[in-house]
Amino acid sequence: MKKHLGILRDSVSALRRAWVEALPALVIPGSDAQSAVGSMSDSGLLRVMDAVSFVVRTAIALQTVIAAEIGRRSAKELGHDGLAARHGFGSPEALLAQSAGTSRSDAAKLVSVGDATRERESFTGERMPSRHPHVHGALHAGILSVAAAAMITGMLDRVAVRADAEALDAAENRLVANAAEFSIEMLARLVKREESYLDPDGVRPREDELRDARSCSVIEDASGAIVLRGRFDPVSGALIRQAIDAVVSTELRRARDAFGSGSTCSCSAGMPPEACTCHDPATAEHRSMTQMRADALTDLLRHALGCRETVISESQTLVVRMDVADLQSPDSVGTATIDGIDTPISAESARSIAATAGIIPLVLGGASVPLDLGRTQRLFTRAQKLALAERDGGCAFPNCSRPPGFTEAHHVRWWDRDAGPTDLDNGVLLCSQHHHLLHREEWVIRIVDGHTWFIPPAHIDVDQRPRPGNSLRRELGCGSPGGGDSGVPVRADVGGGVAA
Repeated sequence: MKKHLGILRDSVSALRRAWVEALPALVIPGSDAQSAVGSMSDSGLLRVMDAVSFVVRTAIALQTVIAAEIGRRSAKELGHDGLAARHGFGSPEALLAQSAGTSRSDAAKLVSVGDATRERESFTGERMPSRHPHVHGALHAGILSVAAAAMITGMLDRVAVRADAEALDAAENRLVANAAEFSIEMLARLVKREESYLDPDGVRPREDELRDARSCSVIEDASGAIVLRGRFDPVSGALIRQAIDAVVSTELRRARDAFGSGSTCSCSAGMPPEACTCHDPATAEHRSMTQMRADALTDLLRHALGCRETVISESQTLVVRMDVADLQSPDSVGTATIDGIDTPISAESARSIAATAGIIPLVLGGASVPLDLGRTQRLFTRAQKLALAERDGGCAFPNCSRPPGFTEAHHVRWWDRDAGPTDLDNGVLLCSQHHHLLHREEWVIRIVDGHTWFIPPAHIDVDQRPRPGNSLRRELGCGSPGGGDSGVPVRADVGGGVAA
């Protein structure tokens, strides 16, 4: 593997090439940055941004090596002879924060990641690999950010005492591989789930701690506004979130369908907005999402205090996912997940939910629930939507965090244009934003071995590199479709396959 300075030097060279290639022929390469980037095409600008981000990641990776050494030379046992103390700082984090112009928490992250990934020495002075070799390699290759590295190594160190060494190594490898594809928010979900599998005995104690820390306060501030502050365990929080999201989803659908069919606009491009008959501005939703959630909570409380008409769509259901063996065995220490909540819950809590509420079995085939309807029915059934949620985990568009309750099932091959069937392998869950994006920009969707892949149009990515969609099974560590590169769709035929 290249040395740190060599990788940093290569990243700077790559930035220089991307910068020059992105400039139009008439622009002088030495012109000021603002003028230069203003002259770049969209694709050129994005390539330059990727190159700059690569430089930043490689530079910060080198920073972690330095931070770890500063931390080692500033160890508490050295007292006043420590490096930080001799320079007038109370901790290595304070010294680093001053040098980098960052917060102490960010400086502490540099030290912790540097210490977790640094190569070690034996008692005889022999060089030994890092405790976390996969994170070490990806971090210093400029693939992994420090934030992602801190998230992964922190979890692995927490469970190292109780988890199997081989399982730890496999989990680290999976997380590092996924970190390059997913956003930091999606990675946080993966880390939480991996932790629950590596240390199932620790889920219930953490759950108890969260439940003991629950709180809710209602105060009136100086302006007269009523301020709610609450903290809830995952199970209670899931119920609150599901109820609020159910009202919001219903309101969004109502606004969409209040005028016409809710389909995309079919008016000509030159038609004035006020003459468009596809959407009625008088019925459009103008509230922000935070305002809609506040109104939803108020509606729920008004309903609880005596209103006889619900404002919640009947299609809303709290979905808990777990193995049937964990559900049936009272001694199981397995885990379960709740749609829309990242933190896994214990099997015991899931069994408690099952005992107090109806259970909707997820049937992935068989005669009892017809999951494939062909051309006999246009709309996807409730059973099909549950099955799609099992596959996609919510909106399937890359790095979208919308839970299943904020999505609808759409045809990959259009029902009208392509005569696409209402079958699972032709369905995908999409939120409204990404559904319209796919129509507008002509993205292509491919479903391979139960995994969704999104191919952008050439004007967004000239190489049309497939992006992995969100997949509940991929998050749980099943890897790429087909178990290798052969399962990944290559350049697609633009014009067919967008969701409808």
